[in-house]
Amino acid sequence: MLRYVRSSSVVSRVIAEETLIVPVRRGVGDLASIYSLNPAASSIWNAISEPRTQNEIIELLQQEFDAPTKAVVSDVDAFLSEMSAAGLVETTEVEVAA
Repeated sequence: MLRYVRSSSVVSRVIAEETLIVPVRRGVGDLASIYSLNPAASSIWNAISEPRTQNEIIELLQQEFDAPTKAVVSDVDAFLSEMSAAGLVETTEVEVAA
């Protein structure tokens, strides 16, 4: 089972209620690649401050937002895919006890 967590090579800050993510490359913030997150993406980012499965993230967002399950699943899937491709989110494989 995959768990998602923030990459250790990024810095994030909330400024004026907006979450900003700055990748760190060779010890320096890559200011040309700043990511600004909307409220749903910010909630996902907060959720993955510790390793979580996609289903755990979806459950957390459903508690926070009044949105159809299909929309939440789609948003979480898109966020995790895009952020993983950009190297901002890492995955770890966790064995499930039988």
